[in-house]
Amino acid sequence: MPRHIAVIMDGNGRWAQKRLMPRTMGHRAGMSALKRVVKTMGELNIPYLTVFAFSTENWRRPSEEVDYLMNLLVEYLLKELQELHDNNVKVNILGDYYSLPQRCRLQLQDALRKTRHNSGLNFNIALNYGARNEILTAARKAAALVASGQLSVDAIDEDLFSSFLFTSQLPDPDLLIRTAGEMRLSNFLLWQIAYTEIWVTERLWPDFTESDLMEAIAAYKGRDRRFGGLSRQGEDHA
Repeated sequence: MPRHIAVIMDGNGRWAQKRLMPRTMGHRAGMSALKRVVKTMGELNIPYLTVFAFSTENWRRPSEEVDYLMNLLVEYLLKELQELHDNNVKVNILGDYYSLPQRCRLQLQDALRKTRHNSGLNFNIALNYGARNEILTAARKAAALVASGQLSVDAIDEDLFSSFLFTSQLPDPDLLIRTAGEMRLSNFLLWQIAYTEIWVTERLWPDFTESDLMEAIAAYKGRDRRFGGLSRQGEDHA
């Protein structure tokens, strides 16, 4: 079984447009899919789930849609926080959530505070997140330590650099799921997914079910993860 599953939740807008509904209704429907996945992950005892909720590039969307997404985030946490806490889920935020509107920051801080000692599913929400910005920020941290004499350039290895990332306390994802048939990484966890298995489905995110998650896990379990080495049969597929 994978220990860490990451998800790019795509297709909310298309789901709504197919039904002649506003795009915002697709985002609302997507919250139901997220609740299903979180519940199933907990039941499967998979310890880490990371979802791409709002990217640094999403600010380019119409202001009405951005405002709706911010309000929906607050609404989701208000409705679901107690159940998440009761199910021993620990909420983490990856990204610069301090730049979000105050109502969002306050609700996020409440979720972080309330669930910080929980030991079940680590539910990581990538929010105002961009992988290139994350890597640049980590590089600046390392450069500042070198400039101040606190760190030697030769001491910077993959493990040390990883400790400067938002995911410093998380294992790299084993499986990345992307919905809506898109074949892009969209600036998501670019450092962390170097050897992650990728599974893409045509299913739009609001329609994503427990069965889809199980299908993705089954596909993952059938993969031969070589991490740059040889296959189990000793064949070099490089």
